Amino acid sequence: MIKIESLGLKKIEGPILMLEKNADVKYDEVVRVFDEKRNSQIGKVLSVNEKSVVVQVFGNTSGLTIKDTSVEFLGIPMTIPVGRDMLGRVFNGLGEPFDGLPQIFTGDYRDVNGAALNPYIREYPRDFIQTGISVIDGLTTLIRGQKLPIFSGNGLPHNVLAAQIARQATLKNATEEFTVVFAGMGVKYDVAKYFIDNFERSGVLSNVVMYLSLADAPSVERLLTPRAALTAAEYLAYDLGMHVLVIMTDMTNYCEALREVSTTRGQIPSRKGYPGYLYSDLASLYERAGRIKNKKGSITQIPILSMPNDDITHPIPDLTGYITEGQIVLERELFQKNVYPPVAGLPSLSRLMKDGIGEGMTREDHKDVSSQLFACYAKVKEIRALASVIGEEELSDLDRKYLDFGNDFENKFLSQGYEENRTIEATLDLAWELLKTLPESELYRINDKYIQKYLHEKG
Repeated sequence: MIKIESLGLKKIEGPILMLEKNADVKYDEVVRVFDEKRNSQIGKVLSVNEKSVVVQVFGNTSGLTIKDTSVEFLGIPMTIPVGRDMLGRVFNGLGEPFDGLPQIFTGDYRDVNGAALNPYIREYPRDFIQTGISVIDGLTTLIRGQKLPIFSGNGLPHNVLAAQIARQATLKNATEEFTVVFAGMGVKYDVAKYFIDNFERSGVLSNVVMYLSLADAPSVERLLTPRAALTAAEYLAYDLGMHVLVIMTDMTNYCEALREVSTTRGQIPSRKGYPGYLYSDLASLYERAGRIKNKKGSITQIPILSMPNDDITHPIPDLTGYITEGQIVLERELFQKNVYPPVAGLPSLSRLMKDGIGEGMTREDHKDVSSQLFACYAKVKEIRALASVIGEEELSDLDRKYLDFGNDFENKFLSQGYEENRTIEATLDLAWELLKTLPESELYRINDKYIQKYLHEKG
C-alpha cells in the first residue's frame, strides 16, 4: 500500500474537499483527512480529473481549514472486515463496532463496492420463502434471490412488517442456514432500538448482522451503509453458503443523502433535484441480490422506501420499480381501517411468483387461488365505487355478496397479528373459506379439479 499525502487543499464545502491533483490518485480510494492537531477521519475519492480531486469525508468538516488540513491517499478502496463472527453484531455505517464490543478478529477484508456479477453465472430464482404473512405468501410471493421492495408512507407500519418478515422467514424447500443482514440509513434511535430489541426478544439476533447509520450521523455515511451490509451479505452467502435476507431501510433517506452530496458537488440536477445517475446508483445496490450457479448461498433483498406524500410516481419508487421484481405497497386507507399489514392487494405484485409456487413448491392450487383472489378483490373495488354513487340498497344480491367477501378478505385474510405466523397451507385454506361465500360460477379462474378437491371434498 503506497500512501501519498497532499497539502493542496483548495476548497471545503460541507463534507466535500477539493484538492489539486498532484499524484496518481484513483477513483473511490480511501483517504485519511488530518486537521492541524493531526486528528484524523476517513473519506473517499469521489471524482478525479486532470486538474483536481474531489474527496468526500465521512464525518464533520466544521473544524477543518484550508491552510492546516492535509489529506493522505491510502491507495486502497473502502473495505470492511468480514467473518462468521459478524453474526449477532451491530456496526455503524462504516463497518465499525456500534455495540460496544471490539472489532471482529479476521484477516479478511472486502471491498464495499463488491464485484459485478456476470449475468451468465446467475441462477434463476425459484425457491419459495415462507414469511408467515398471508398477503405476501398468498398473493405477492417472495422468492429466494428476489429483490422485492416495500413501498410505504410516513407513519405506516413498514418497520413492524420488516421485523415480522425477518423473524418468521424460512426456506420451505431448502436446507441452507438462514440469516438476516439489516441496513438502517438515517433511521432514528428509537427505530434502531426497536429492531435490536425485536430481534433479541425473538431469539434471532444471533443470526442477524446490523449496520446502522443513525439520523444524527453524517449524511454521507448513509451512502456507505447499504454497501457495507451487502458486502457482508455476499460473504455470508457465497463464502459460507448461507441464505441471506437483506432488509434495507429507508432507501428514501439514502437517496436524500445522494441528492445532498450531488448538490454540494455542483452537479446538474434531474427530476426533483435528484442526480441524473440515481437510477444507476440504485441499480448498483439492487443488482447485488440473486443466486450464483454452483453456489449454495443466495441473497434476497427487501428494500423499504417511504414515498413522499404517498406518491408512487415519485422518482425513488418509480425507478425502484423498474429495477426490482415487483413491489409490496402499503395503503393508508387500509391502515386507517386497523388492518395489519395494510398491504394494498391490487398494486402489489411479485414478478417471480409464477416460477416459485405450485405443486412441489407450495401447493398445487396456489396459482389458481391467487389469481381468483385478485379478480374478486378487483370486482369488490368496482362495486364499492358504484355503491358510493347509487347506494348499497340499489345493488344486486351478487354485488352484496362481493361486498361481504371484500370485508372478510380485508379483515380475515389481509389482517393478522404481529406475532401470527401462518403456513402457506393455512393461508390457502383460509382463501378457500372466503371463496366459498361466492357462487361457484364466479370461481372462473380456478381449475374444476381444484374446486372439487378443496371446495367440495374438504367441505
